[in-house]
Amino acid sequence: MTLRNKTLLTTWQEIAFQIVLHILVFLFYAYNRNDNALELNRFVFFLNSAVTAGIINYFLFPKFFYKEKYSIFFLMLFLVLALAIINEEFVLEQIFFADSRRSKSFPGVFFTLVEILPTVAVLSGFKFTWDAIKNKKQVEKLSTLVKESELQFLKSQINPHFLFNNLNNLYSYAIEQSPKTPSIILELSSVLRYMLYECKAKYVPLTKEIEHLKNFTELNKLQIENRGVIEFSSKHINPEYKIAPLILVVFIENAFKHSQTSQSKNIKIDVNINMRDNILIFNCKNNYKPTGSTQDDLTHGIGLKNVKKRLDLLYKNNYRLDIKQSDVDYEVSLTLTLHKTP
Repeated sequence: MTLRNKTLLTTWQEIAFQIVLHILVFLFYAYNRNDNALELNRFVFFLNSAVTAGIINYFLFPKFFYKEKYSIFFLMLFLVLALAIINEEFVLEQIFFADSRRSKSFPGVFFTLVEILPTVAVLSGFKFTWDAIKNKKQVEKLSTLVKESELQFLKSQINPHFLFNNLNNLYSYAIEQSPKTPSIILELSSVLRYMLYECKAKYVPLTKEIEHLKNFTELNKLQIENRGVIEFSSKHINPEYKIAPLILVVFIENAFKHSQTSQSKNIKIDVNINMRDNILIFNCKNNYKPTGSTQDDLTHGIGLKNVKKRLDLLYKNNYRLDIKQSDVDYEVSLTLTLHKTP
């Protein structure tokens, strides 16, 4: 449904609501239970109150109250009510009760105010409530759109970050004419296929994400060759659950990046993924040789900042991220509360 159609639908819904509301209030106000009939004077008096409420609802509220011009709003409200009282007291009363004692001897200002206020208060109160509900829905929708846009932006930052690192490595192997270059290209192709086509949804099947992590690990393992030991294990994975894509891979990417940057051999990376009921337990540990730039990158890298932001947006209080860093090891432990595929 287009934005215009949604706006029209909301407008017609409000019109229908206001018609039903005015009919109900009118019947309550104008119906004479003693004679089981509708009286003309009651209808006219109700019309005076309804017009007053209409001015408040569709002029004073949007023009002044919702724009926080409260002083002008209450001044105009006083004037509108005063005009309604004058109209009822000195025009309508004279038409319908010209010869009555009420018109001749009773000033009627306070009596008229008590007559008008309940009807105006009911009609204006329901309009104010309707606007409040509509505004709340709009704010929630806008908040959702902003959140989705931010998530898409954060996810889009991951792909170039990954490509930059791996294409540089691939270029080096191509220059050296390494026999592993075709295998690296194939692994890179499978990883990119997943990142570009299979993880567009907000959540993806857990099994697919773990398969992607395995491919990603194998891709980087090919580049390490015999310079270290890479372990990857996943146990008790329930295929009924989903996970936000491209979150866990950031930690594995960082492990490879910083281990290789700081040392040329004895690289050790250990990735373990396990499940306990609906809780995913992820652990990634790597060794490194500390340098000033390496330690700074470990703590303040772009990828790590992005993944923390995405965790806050997607999982809020349903995750726990612990990062331990020593002089020789860097360990990430993440627990996520997952939901089953609907």
